[in-house]
Amino acid sequence: MNNDINCENIDVRPFTYAISLIDGKWKMHILFWLWKKETLRYSELKRALETVTHKMLSNQLKELEENGIIIRTDYPQVPPKVEYSLSEIGKSMMPILSTLCKWGVEHMPEDWNL
Repeated sequence: MNNDINCENIDVRPFTYAISLIDGKWKMHILFWLWKKETLRYSELKRALETVTHKMLSNQLKELEENGIIIRTDYPQVPPKVEYSLSEIGKSMMPILSTLCKWGVEHMPEDWNL
């Protein structure tokens, strides 16, 4: 194996940072649904993601919120109401997600199913 690749001048930090924000089994799925629906309640996200556990969804939403990718809006009412939407930073990621979706349309086998 030839290890002549010189990585000394490559700054991997921007890539690593960007990936760290969306790393996780469900984060890209959450971003996809918020991109398509703009605002969703917790129960709507849970229903859209089908097999995600309550704990996993809560953790992924909390991380996305802490990283400034989504906005959580609490409404002081009974029963409690919480909605999630993309922040401006989250919206700025959508061209990347759009390109990924376009790639999927162009390369997905006809017989592929979820």
